Amino acid sequence: MFEPVLTRNIHRPDSEKISVYLAHGGYQAARKALTLAPEEIIEMVKRSGLRGRGGAGFPAGVKWGFMPRDADVQKIVAVNTDEGEPGTFKDREIVESDPHQVIEGVIIAAYAVGASRAYVYIRGEFFLGVKRWIKAIADAYEHGYLGENILGSGLNLDMSVHRGAGAYICGEETAMLESLEGKRGNPRLKPPYPAQTGLFGLPTLVHNIETLTCIPNIIERGSAWFAGIGTEESKGPKIFSVSGHVKHPGNYELPLGIPLREIIYEHAGGIRGGQKLKAIIPGGTSTPMLTADQIDVPMAFETLKQVGSELGTGAIIVMDESTCMVEAARRLSKFFAHESCGRCTPCRIGSQRIFEILDRMEHGKGKTGDIDLILELVQGIDGQTFCPMGAMLVNPPRSAIQRFREEFEYHITHKCCLVDAMDG
Repeated sequence: MFEPVLTRNIHRPDSEKISVYLAHGGYQAARKALTLAPEEIIEMVKRSGLRGRGGAGFPAGVKWGFMPRDADVQKIVAVNTDEGEPGTFKDREIVESDPHQVIEGVIIAAYAVGASRAYVYIRGEFFLGVKRWIKAIADAYEHGYLGENILGSGLNLDMSVHRGAGAYICGEETAMLESLEGKRGNPRLKPPYPAQTGLFGLPTLVHNIETLTCIPNIIERGSAWFAGIGTEESKGPKIFSVSGHVKHPGNYELPLGIPLREIIYEHAGGIRGGQKLKAIIPGGTSTPMLTADQIDVPMAFETLKQVGSELGTGAIIVMDESTCMVEAARRLSKFFAHESCGRCTPCRIGSQRIFEILDRMEHGKGKTGDIDLILELVQGIDGQTFCPMGAMLVNPPRSAIQRFREEFEYHITHKCCLVDAMDG
């Protein structure tokens, strides 16, 4: 039986308070880490196999190793609490219910890479999360876990929280850094990467909330414990956000590699209203859709790639047989068209054109050749944009057409929805 670790505190009364966190072993991992050499901690994280939980899945320990070791250079830890990916709500729950676990992860990461400053970037709409961050940081200062000479270790670390303005693109690490500097949140050209030239031109370690939450547990329980959970290429526990047409939507902490079927039918209670499963988005709206006959796939980075999708943030959106896939693709394309930063033409114009075609199709005005036109636009966007958003925005329409082309053809031919016709 798998015991939740990352989310073990969130259902306790007053779990956001430092007194509750300390009463259940909080900040003990930081105490332990501060007695180790920074190189030992980096090696522990590497051996654990931890990969970033924000969507990219890059090995965390390798990223730490990219940070310069020069003690005379100021270094920064940037905490990404933007969480703009639709269907994803794990980081929000952690920050609202257990912010001190994240702060402990920041302390350990800062010590390991030699950082003396931490900035929290949080999505502007997360009003409760902002309050919880401010209170938790103040309490950490009061108890000596932030500030000068933390726990007598010689580590100095200051931390502050900063609100974004609700732009999806600021979830991309360099756009987030631009926004933190008070600029428009446009992605930067890479290289140089943030580890070399980040916030205010200083070496910066950027991490997602869930990734940082894993760090104290690795220090406390050991690399072998973390690496013993999951699959060959996907280690550790993972928080899956399940939403859509299920009986029990919510966050579920489970081992990486767990079958998608088990998450949907055992943990989320199955499909609501006695309906049948039709489609699943397995990792947030920027990942390709899967069909009902693909739900035995293990939820891991490598296995989802093998079936033509991605783990992403682990946000599972479930759609039953009442869902019109043309309308689903239209709504998702509208979101991405709205959220494009507008910097490059393929994303700025291409996203709008895809939405316009799908919108016309959904309202009975589709034309012969529209499907091929969408796929042509997709080809002209994927891999041709300044940042990864181009590759992300094409996934919903492309995968919907690939998996459910007959519905798109029906919309064009009959000027109405196949799902409505079958219900009628």
